[in-house]
Amino acid sequence: MAETDYYELLQVERTADDKTLKTAYRRIAMECHPDRNPGCKVSEERFKAVSEAYDCLKDPQKRAAYDRFGKAAFQNGGGPGGFGGQGFEGFSDIFESVFGEFMGGGRGQGRQSNRRGADLRYDLELSLEEAFHGKTQELAIDVAAACDTCHGSGAKAGTGATTCRTCAGHGQVRARQGFFVVERACPTCHGAGQVIESPCEVCRGEGRVDKEKRLEVHIPAGVDEGTRIRVAGEGEAGARGGPPGDLYIFIHLKRHAVFEREGTTLFARIPIAFTTAALGGEIEVPGLDKQVHGIRIPAGIQSGRQLRQRGAGMPVLNGRGHGDLVLQIDVETPTKMTARQKELLEEFRSLETGEETPESTGFFAKLKAMWGE
Repeated sequence: MAETDYYELLQVERTADDKTLKTAYRRIAMECHPDRNPGCKVSEERFKAVSEAYDCLKDPQKRAAYDRFGKAAFQNGGGPGGFGGQGFEGFSDIFESVFGEFMGGGRGQGRQSNRRGADLRYDLELSLEEAFHGKTQELAIDVAAACDTCHGSGAKAGTGATTCRTCAGHGQVRARQGFFVVERACPTCHGAGQVIESPCEVCRGEGRVDKEKRLEVHIPAGVDEGTRIRVAGEGEAGARGGPPGDLYIFIHLKRHAVFEREGTTLFARIPIAFTTAALGGEIEVPGLDKQVHGIRIPAGIQSGRQLRQRGAGMPVLNGRGHGDLVLQIDVETPTKMTARQKELLEEFRSLETGEETPESTGFFAKLKAMWGE
């Protein structure tokens, strides 16, 4: 009898990504779940088949093996017989089984029952003010969490896992291929070393279920674009009681209307009146630290000049102190004036000698020298 293709069971293309596979599995599993179709053997068999298909295709290694060899990849001696049919994949298996113990990565150590859950990534966008002060952020994440019904064991209450008879609990079986003996994951327990004969009805023996989890995390003051925060143990739960993975939060900063950031230094463009630039004075600049900083403007300051306020920049992440606030001065020329103001400026112009603006006077003197005047 012909075997039903896993991709056909899930009604997806062979190029489907992980999200598409998961969505298709959830939809079909919900349709044929035994609880929704009590007493229907057809639905029960279909449910088992799609669960088996998804269990294979959601694992990158299993999926790669299935794509190449089909279900034969999970039978004793999986794949085409002989070393020549395996190419470099066969040699990789042999190398890992022979030298894995010396490198601390032998396959026998990777039983599914103790396999660590996957790490998760969460991208969090913050304003510059939030990055300055830090905050406590509530997150809602979709995660494979330990099943509350079986407490992550995967077995019904009052039952447990038994040692796999096929591999005697090793999680691996040996198969001869030509002159070589290759170890592969046990086709019965799929590398777990144990078999659950009475699986939990909620998680179907997986020991974990998909659900939304809410948690509060502390975002320290001073985080920057690309800062990565690790929250230990808040990733996906491990299969059948395995340790959970970690949650990694990646920080992204929104563009600020006034300030730009470079490390712990804050930059801002500050326009000032031309009279203040000429006569000097003091301006008040509100900072991200919620303090008003008095900035002294020296008389005769020019556009492009930078003034530095020590300690008014971003806080040092996980340290002490702050960076600086750097203000770039832009002298603003008035565009609307009263008649009296124009009169005063005309009077000022009539009194100019050229010494008031040495830079422009010198520039035009150079041009005249070029023209031979």
